Amino acid sequence: MCDSRFADSAPSQQDARSEDSGSTQEASTTEEASADRHPGEPSAVGDPHLGESPSLDRDPATGHPRPPRREFKARGSFVTRCAGCNLPELNCLCPYQAKADSRVQVWLITHPLEHHKPTNTGRLIADVLAPTRVFTWYRTTPDEQLLALLADERYAPFVVFPDDQPDYADRVVEVEAVRRVPRERIPVLILLDGTWRQARRIFRKSPYLERLPVLPLRTDRLTRYRLRKPASQAHLCTAEVAAELLRQSGEEDAASVLDDYFDVFNDSYAASRRYHKIETPSPAMRRLAARRG
Repeated sequence: MCDSRFADSAPSQQDARSEDSGSTQEASTTEEASADRHPGEPSAVGDPHLGESPSLDRDPATGHPRPPRREFKARGSFVTRCAGCNLPELNCLCPYQAKADSRVQVWLITHPLEHHKPTNTGRLIADVLAPTRVFTWYRTTPDEQLLALLADERYAPFVVFPDDQPDYADRVVEVEAVRRVPRERIPVLILLDGTWRQARRIFRKSPYLERLPVLPLRTDRLTRYRLRKPASQAHLCTAEVAAELLRQSGEEDAASVLDDYFDVFNDSYAASRRYHKIETPSPAMRRLAARRG
């Protein structure tokens, strides 16, 4: 069995290329460090204008006026997108958004740069599982709601991460631990949503995660994700990781719906890149449409 990682988090040759969707270019180390800070907080490294709120017209560290930002343009930036699903209107995802119930919840800790990428698959989880929570990660300013939830005894959180380093080996558990959570508590899968470099940074730079059990994904499943190139076919994207862990935790229905929704997203986005309108619904599309009634 392999120890799969997120394709959204896996290093690849495309990490330094702009998304064809018009989203921000994958950050350099300096830009990532600046984005890690909460908007408006002075930057300690690199360009003082990075990582701050666009509404600020002066650098809070120096008081100097900031130069105007240039309009962002990239391949795909002029595509007309659906306001509901953010996919090109040519193949809108909204008709296939079906809900599922699950005892196991998913919380996403998302790197701020990842929010801008329409190819991000973490948001698909929230479309399917209503209780899903999404938190933006800032290294110096932890989300207060996340901290409160981690301290809430109603929840039993597990941080999903590979067991490839010895310094946290004593915290590693298997998926059976999720199934054994008492009925009066709610199991939670915490997914670190970003590139592999960003996910490792979140894991290492978040003291509030240090006490949590670490749950690696063990599966022979290969990725079906076609919108970013993973370093290995064994590196699953965020939605695939969630679906597989839900299935292994006994939440078969939720896993199947999320898998179908991911397949529809994958096919729809890939077709839109070729300016191709999908005329014949796929089996996944038909199952989701039937579920919506």
